[in-house]
Amino acid sequence: MALIPNIIFHVLIFLSVYVQVFFLVTFLENRKKIVTRSGKIKLGNYPEVTIAVPCWNEEKTLESTVHSLLNLNYPKDKVKIFLIDDGSTDNTWNIINKFGSFPNIKIFQKENGGKYTALNLALQNTTTDFFGGFDADSIVHPEALARIMGTFEKDPAAMAVAPSVNVYDAKNFIQNAQKAEYNMGVYFKKMLAFLGAINVTPGPMTIFRKKVFDDLGPYRHGHNTEDMEIAYRMQKNRYKIEHCSDAYVYTHSPSSVRKLYKQRLRWIYGFINNTIDYHSVLFRKKYGDFAVFTLPMGIISIVSVSYLFAGIVYNLGHFIYSKILVLSTVGWNFTWKMPQFDLFFIHPRSFVLLIIFLYCLIIFAIMFGRKMTREKKIFSLNMFYFFPVFGIIAPFWLLKAVYNTIRKRKPAWR
Repeated sequence: MALIPNIIFHVLIFLSVYVQVFFLVTFLENRKKIVTRSGKIKLGNYPEVTIAVPCWNEEKTLESTVHSLLNLNYPKDKVKIFLIDDGSTDNTWNIINKFGSFPNIKIFQKENGGKYTALNLALQNTTTDFFGGFDADSIVHPEALARIMGTFEKDPAAMAVAPSVNVYDAKNFIQNAQKAEYNMGVYFKKMLAFLGAINVTPGPMTIFRKKVFDDLGPYRHGHNTEDMEIAYRMQKNRYKIEHCSDAYVYTHSPSSVRKLYKQRLRWIYGFINNTIDYHSVLFRKKYGDFAVFTLPMGIISIVSVSYLFAGIVYNLGHFIYSKILVLSTVGWNFTWKMPQFDLFFIHPRSFVLLIIFLYCLIIFAIMFGRKMTREKKIFSLNMFYFFPVFGIIAPFWLLKAVYNTIRKRKPAWR
């Protein structure tokens, strides 16, 4: 009976390594196309852009967010900023009113209906050819918009361009673990862009041609992940999503395990349920690598982590149970021996080596993501925070998201 679990374990480890190797091969084939500029760029023309900032109880971060948008290195008369109060119960509306007199800022107030309804209100009032949302807890690099619009200028087929998102001002162990994850995410996002397989258009500063919404309709609830649902819809209709790796956005990340858990539960629940909604594209070649790689990769990741975690819990429970049996039989008898290391257990067939190889590929992804986001040091010990934090906590939100999907329980936004 132990043969079947071993086979499943080996298959899941192989698939996990395969995904990382696939990314590495994609990187090696396209590395010369990755651009990380440090200075200003000049465009042939500067199209008008509307940037909508949905706000719900964002009094702590909103002012710095708006000022970062006002400081964009882009002609001021070409950037229209919409601030939408989505039924806040704190001081958000008063802060929004401070910016009501700015010539390129328009303010709105509405009853709470969710982020996607605030974005749709902005869309209804948009007259520009380009539109994007921006999270009210984020800060944008001054050159980000120009670089994104430069991507549109270079590639007329691009219908949306996503930025590189990183953690703003990481202060503790949990936030530094997320910083490593976001660094890795920048690397993965760029590789998925090369494959035409991006599955999320991040809330902070993804810019769309308004034609996307004119053709496909407005934002949808998308299980509280409207930025994922619109990407799925675009992929299904073969609308190209690009990634501008040097368009930097910095977001305030959860500062505690509880806040991180709630955020990731919502994200994974959104992935599972958006994938269910768009199951008709799965494994169909006409939808490209989005259908035959990105979505299956996400499903495999959830299955792998859940299975491996269940195995760890089972083995730990079996170990504790066996020790209880020993204690109940022979009583307390403490003996301790110096553990001995035997080289016999290290051999080429050991899957330990494969797991080590997997970890090395993950470290490479984090390091190159750091390089793409122009971190001061490509290598930092902080990036090793990723493994204990996400290795221990991630299985819980993955399993909870699966459970919520089965029971049809929607997770809270915060």
